[in-house]
Order: sequence, then C-alpha cells, then structure tokens
Amino acid sequence: MVGDYCPISGDNTDMHSQRNSKSGLSCKMVLQAVGKVLRKSKTKPNGKKPPAEEKKQYLEAEFTKVRVVDFDLKELVVLPREIDLNEWLASNTTTFFNLINLQYSTISEFCTGDTCQAMTACNTIYYWYDERGKKTKCTAPQYVDFVMSLVQKLVTDEDIFPTKYGKEFPNSFESLVKKICRYLFHVLAHLYWAHFKETVALDLQGHLNTLYAHFIVFVREFNLVDPKETCIMDDLSEILCAPAPPAPAAPSSPAPSPSSHNHVTER
Repeated sequence: MVGDYCPISGDNTDMHSQRNSKSGLSCKMVLQAVGKVLRKSKTKPNGKKPPAEEKKQYLEAEFTKVRVVDFDLKELVVLPREIDLNEWLASNTTTFFNLINLQYSTISEFCTGDTCQAMTACNTIYYWYDERGKKTKCTAPQYVDFVMSLVQKLVTDEDIFPTKYGKEFPNSFESLVKKICRYLFHVLAHLYWAHFKETVALDLQGHLNTLYAHFIVFVREFNLVDPKETCIMDDLSEILCAPAPPAPAAPSSPAPSPSSHNHVTER
C-alpha cells in the first residue's frame, strides 16, 4: 500500500544527430556535459525530484511531551498469562479500531476531497485495493471510509471475531489482524501528516500521541505490521515510544501521608 513513484521519461534523442558538423560537439563532450548536469541534479535515480523536506510540527518538543498517561505502555500490551493470544489480539484490535475511528471523527470535517485529494502521509500515497485486487487512487476521506467500513465488517463478523464461548478463531485470523492494523496505521499517519494543526487547535494532541504510541507498542510486540510500512513515522515513534525518563528527585520534605502515594491524575 505504498505510493507508486513513476519515473519521468526523457526524450529518446537520436545520438547520431548530436554528431552533426554544425554543433562541433564530439560524443565525448556530450557525455561529459550530461555527466556534469547529473552530478549537479538533485533528482532521484528514477528521475523524480525529491520533494522539499516539510517541517513536521508533530515532532516539536512542546507537542511530543503532551500525553494523557505517563506510565509504561509496554505493560498494557504484554499478553497476560491466563489469556489466549487470539482473544488478546481480538480485544485490542477492536479497541484500536474504535479509538482511531473516534480520533479521526474529530477532524473529519477538515478532511475533504478538496483538502486531501489523495491519502497521503510523509510523501507516500496510499492506494486502495478492492476485493478483486483493483488498484484505485482515492481521496483521503474515501480511503478512510473504505478502511473503517472494511474493519467494521470484519470485527463484527462472528466467524472471524467470535464472541461466544467455545467458538474457534479461523486459521486466517492473524493475517486479517495484520491487514487491519496496517490500514489503521495509514489513518494514524495521515492524521499526523495532514491534520495535526487541527488536532492541536482542538487540544487533542495528547490523546493522539497516547493512542499512536499505544498502537505502535502493541503492533511491535506481536509483529503485526511490517517495519517497512511504519518506517515513514519512525522519527515520531522513537520519541513517543521511548521509556519515560525517571522523575527528578523531589526536595527533602516531611514524610508524606499514606494517601499521597500512587497518585493518579484523572483527566
């Protein structure tokens, strides 16, 4: 689901025309001139000029430090000993679907066919592939609608995500969970890339940061998304998923009362 990059084809100039007497340029001189131009060129090998590096607001410290929880997310995703793996994957996948769908809904009015004419994230364009494998370039809201509709269909299918006691998960369950997580990552990446300003304006960056970090820690724990897929957001992942630094030692003071221990901030 990565963007296709089409090389810019050049004119097939007849090399014999370069050897006319009027130009006075030898083949060697032509090759030297072309080589000089290519050395100065900033184009990629496929001929497409790399886009200018855009400033990523979501990487600024004033925003990355904002979370709604401050404990180790690793503890939340580790499989409990008494829980079946598929049950754990099903429960978490359904939860992430609901939370990411809710997070997207907060900025959906800003994600339109005019503002987001393609499903982009970090200079990557995501194309939708239907059940027959047909590739379609669509607007971001269309892509997200396809994702959410598909995932909703899967997580509510009793044959795929069974909720009744004793019913087995299908053999294809893990591959379907991986497919869902890959699509959900695309939505999260688009939220940061295209709609982080609106998220900040709504004062929801803490929720987005926490949701993203929790999701990345989860998919890493169970190898649910190929690192090649998520590498476009590695700069953010390394910041948000890094262990929290130890709190600075507090100045000496009288012994605290028992009620002050294990204080949890409610938000």
